Amino acid sequence: MRNQVFVALACICSFLWLTIIFILAKDKDPQESPVNKFSGLDNRLKHVEEELSRQIKENKILLQNITNVQKELQERAARDAAAASAQIRSSLTGQQVAQESVNETVIPVLLFACNRISVSKALDELIRYRPDKQKFPIIVSQDCGHKETANVIASYGDQIISIKQPDLSDPVVPPKEKKFKGYFKIARHYGWALNHTFYNLGHKQVIIVEDDLEISPDFYQYFSATLPILRQDKSLWCVSAWNDNGKAGLIDEKSADLLYRTDFFPGLGWMITKDLWDELSVKWARSYWDDWMREPVQRNNRACIRPEISRTKTFGKIGVSNGLFYEKHLKFIVLNSKFVPFTDMDLTYLLKDTYDKRFIDDVYRTESLSLQDIRQGYRPELKIVRLTYRTREDFKRSAKLLGIMDDFKSGVPRMAYRGIVSFMHKGRRVYLAPSANWKGYDPKW
Repeated sequence: MRNQVFVALACICSFLWLTIIFILAKDKDPQESPVNKFSGLDNRLKHVEEELSRQIKENKILLQNITNVQKELQERAARDAAAASAQIRSSLTGQQVAQESVNETVIPVLLFACNRISVSKALDELIRYRPDKQKFPIIVSQDCGHKETANVIASYGDQIISIKQPDLSDPVVPPKEKKFKGYFKIARHYGWALNHTFYNLGHKQVIIVEDDLEISPDFYQYFSATLPILRQDKSLWCVSAWNDNGKAGLIDEKSADLLYRTDFFPGLGWMITKDLWDELSVKWARSYWDDWMREPVQRNNRACIRPEISRTKTFGKIGVSNGLFYEKHLKFIVLNSKFVPFTDMDLTYLLKDTYDKRFIDDVYRTESLSLQDIRQGYRPELKIVRLTYRTREDFKRSAKLLGIMDDFKSGVPRMAYRGIVSFMHKGRRVYLAPSANWKGYDPKW
């Protein structure tokens, strides 16, 4: 563009010079007298001046036009470049949005394995009930370096995604806790695998299971339907498939679709979002990760969703707890066998504002009976009753005599919501509840 301007100016100057020569030569007459020559010369000079003046004006206009054209071309080039850049950004943004949209709907299942070749039982059920391989990729993360278990996992080929914990060294364990080294390894494995799932694989949520869990036919339905509630309600931090009081006689087996909120972190098949892991990963537990999750600073007054009837059941008698808890409790949990189409149901009743009003009203308008009356089946016409506790000892005594879990974690009874534990006893619903003016959990309990 700059070269074009120079060429134009050179042409103009040449044209002016030739014009002057032509005018002077054209009007020259050898027969004229000196006076007339001077007079004629004067006239010709005036004519030249006028012609030059006119040419200068025209040239100014021409230069202005050239400048305007140059400016217009520059602006057009800038607009074209901006449009091309915007189109590229739009294309990239569209790809990113599309990828994020895919990640929002994909719910991977992260299965933790170590040295149980019976992991095949858990994997067989996960694959058997899985409705969509793309939506529910199964990630198996193995610790321990156990070759036989690794071979079993590898036999599933492209039905799963296999990852391995790279750090198989012994963790640093306080001398008094050396016999609990396994819990330190498990916590380390959890931290590594969750980091990999969220930050390397780019998932937005994950269902966490272990290698000793059976699942119900509606396992995937349950988590698919509750994910939008988990994302919408910031007072929730997990969805669990487990009911610690889910034994026969303590649950309503006709209410497979019944779901609750609970302040207790149940584990044993649970779902969290990347947003929560962003918060927890920077301070992840070195050991006993499940009890660490139940501490007030981690729970932060948030709740989980849990079912009336468990969607998982453990068959892992042998493990770091040496099977004691399994024999006393876990093996008696009932696994749901009825398929519930949760994704066709309206689960917005689980949102805090809606749930709290209805649940609290239902509990405290229910007639209160004594522990003895409930155990003896007094007033059988009452299908729902309430039993009040005022102290830790009250709760533990009632829980033991009625057959539910009687322990606390950071002051929260298992499966409690606002201090209330809901369960069945001799065919009727019982709410073991604090007084109506309950002020919150006491971590000392």
